[in-house]
Amino acid sequence: MTDWLVGLLGSAAIAGAAYAKRSLTASGAAAAIVVGTVMYAAGSLVWFGTLIAFFVSSSLLSSWKRREKAPLEEAYEKTGRRDGGQVWANGGAGALLCVLHAVWPHSLWWYAFLGAMAAVNADTWATEIGSLSRTPPRSIATWRPVPPGASGGVSALGLSAATAGALFVGAAALLLAQVRHEGLQGAAGWMWLAAAWAGGMAGALADSWLGATLQCVRRCAVCGREVERAVHCGHATEPHRGLAWLNNDAVNAIASLVGAAVAALLAAGLVLP
Repeated sequence: MTDWLVGLLGSAAIAGAAYAKRSLTASGAAAAIVVGTVMYAAGSLVWFGTLIAFFVSSSLLSSWKRREKAPLEEAYEKTGRRDGGQVWANGGAGALLCVLHAVWPHSLWWYAFLGAMAAVNADTWATEIGSLSRTPPRSIATWRPVPPGASGGVSALGLSAATAGALFVGAAALLLAQVRHEGLQGAAGWMWLAAAWAGGMAGALADSWLGATLQCVRRCAVCGREVERAVHCGHATEPHRGLAWLNNDAVNAIASLVGAAVAALLAAGLVLP
């Protein structure tokens, strides 16, 4: 019970601070408390700290150069202030993998978790930094130029940011494990970084591909812009392409699962007997 209490108090303190800084909505703070408590109690400080590394870095980047990114955010379904849906989409898979590891201990659960967290972090860094690219992005599906902020658009700056975001998660996990003297898998440190990079990039690219092909995209009847929002320019938008149920949260959740699968498969092939 001590671990659950410590996890609850720590998660509540961090979520409360994030709510006060307007990084989380009320529903986002509530979801973050649940996810964080589970990560700490069912996992350890390494699992919990890896989650916090993602949350803090992504929140800081969401606030960075917000004025320059404001015109692009007008098209997004969600803003930098994360709600409950966003928290579950980004952290739900990680929390589930943490519980599975507690119930059926196996090193693959950890690698899958690392890949899931790297995927959502890589995608967030790619979006927040890549949106400032001076070179127009291109659709990952057709390679044609698309407007900045368009779903499925990729750029050299965004891909570089995704790489950095994925490796950041791997490095944060390694540092936490060394501080806590937790050799979770007994594998070389390079393997943690490799799994994070592979899972992170796979998840981020899957997110872009879904955004370019299957994600629900709407069109504003007033300005003609393709957006994710149901309302734009003060009027309801019209369905344009994609699956109606596949919104941004669903895409993020799928991307995290892709990252988890790729990292686990890589680990299974390289470090496990």
